[in-house]
Amino acid sequence: MATKRLARQLGLIRRKSIAPANGNLGRSKSKQLFDYLIVIDFESTCWNDGKRHHSQEIIEFPAVLLNTSTGQIESEFQAYVQPQEHPILSEFCMELTGIKQAQVDEGVPLKICLSQFCKWIHKIQQQKNIIFATGVSEPSTSEVKLCAFVTWSDWDLGVCLEYECKRKQLLKPVFLNSWIDLRATYKLFYRRKPKGLSGALQEVGIEFSGREHSGLDDSRNTALLAWKMIRDGCVMKITRSLNKGPFLLPSWTWNSDLASGDQHAFLQQEFGCGTYRTLLRKPNISKQEKGNILWLTMLSKPQKNYSDCMLNTAS
Repeated sequence: MATKRLARQLGLIRRKSIAPANGNLGRSKSKQLFDYLIVIDFESTCWNDGKRHHSQEIIEFPAVLLNTSTGQIESEFQAYVQPQEHPILSEFCMELTGIKQAQVDEGVPLKICLSQFCKWIHKIQQQKNIIFATGVSEPSTSEVKLCAFVTWSDWDLGVCLEYECKRKQLLKPVFLNSWIDLRATYKLFYRRKPKGLSGALQEVGIEFSGREHSGLDDSRNTALLAWKMIRDGCVMKITRSLNKGPFLLPSWTWNSDLASGDQHAFLQQEFGCGTYRTLLRKPNISKQEKGNILWLTMLSKPQKNYSDCMLNTAS
C-alpha cells in the first residue's frame, strides 16, 4: 500500500475518476497547444440490411470552430451533399440521421462541397490569423493562431472522407490529413471507455443538446465535450496523421491577390534562388518548401482561386 500511495503522490497512477485529480472542476484549464479546434462529424449513407457496404458517401458535411480560450463556437459550416454512388437514401438512413431525400437532392456533389469548405476555411484564416500545424509540442508564442481538427473517432477523416475521395478521384485538402481523435483522448485522459458521444457527455455532467446523428448537432456537442475536457486539464494533441511530413504555409501565402511579380519576389526572399522550376529542383527540398512553391505557382495564374489551390496542393 505504501508503494501505491507513493506512486500516486508522484503522479504515476491516475485516480479512476471522471473529475480532475485536483477536484477543481472548470478551474484547471491547461495551456493549450492549439488556439482553435475545428470539430467535424460527417453523416453518411447507411443501411440496416445485414450486408456490408464499403461505399458510404458523405451526405452532411458540418464543422464548428471552437476557441480553446473561451469555449465559444465562433463560426460554423454546414452543407448537404449529393450521394452519387447510392443516390437514394435508405429508410434506415433517413430515420437515423433525420436527413430527407429532398435535402440531399438539393445538395452539392462532394467536390463542390470541399471547395465551399475551403472557402470557409480561408475566411476564418483571414479573420483569425489561423494556420494548421502537425507535430506541435509547444504552444504558439506568435500572433499566428494554431488550429487542429477534432473528430469523434478516426472514422470521419481516416476512413469516410479518405476512401470516398480515392474512389471518386477527388483531391482532398491536405490540412484534413491530421486530427485529434477525441474518443481516444477521452479514454486516455479520464481512464474510462466512453459509451458513445452521448454517454461521454453524460459521464462528465453535460446533457446532449439537439438531435443525435445530426452532423451539425453532433459537432456542437463534441465541441462542448472538448471544452469540458480542456477545463478539466486535458491538453489536446494530434493523435493521427496521414501526412508523411508537415505542410505549413507562411502567412503571406494566404493573400491570393498578390501580383505574380510580388509572389516571385517572396519566393526569392524565402528560398534564395530564381524561377519556380529552379526552386523545385533544389537539392534536399522539403515537402513543406515544395508545397509553398507549388502554392504560389498556382496563385500566380489568374484563373486560380484559393479553394482551387487548397485542393490542388492536397494529397
